[in-house]
Amino acid sequence: MERRLRITVDGKAYVVTVEELDAGPLAPPPAVVLGATVPQAVAAAPVAAAPAAAHGAGDVVAPLGGTVQSVLVTVGQRVAEGEKLAVIEAMKMNTQISAPRAGQIARVEVRAGQVVETGQLLLAIA
Repeated sequence: MERRLRITVDGKAYVVTVEELDAGPLAPPPAVVLGATVPQAVAAAPVAAAPAAAHGAGDVVAPLGGTVQSVLVTVGQRVAEGEKLAVIEAMKMNTQISAPRAGQIARVEVRAGQVVETGQLLLAIA
């Protein structure tokens, strides 16, 4: 079973997908000492992921969190399906963002150097 969790490292939140390999109990059973039950630490519940914003058919969203290295299009520019629109760097690897369909760039919501999160709107194609 896969679960989406949010973790925070040095004040930066990341959304991760975790696969549960063992469907065993979430916490060990309470210890018994001289016939008495000793309370165990309660595991903190995961923080629910923020609801995803509704996106339109032409919206292009970040497939991962990272830093925008470059935006290769401008408002009004016509693009073909598969054309490279932007580059996002995460963990020293560049990910090219391509046009999911042909059209005209209606909005550009990010700029080079900006940090984006998974699912964040990058631009819109009309």
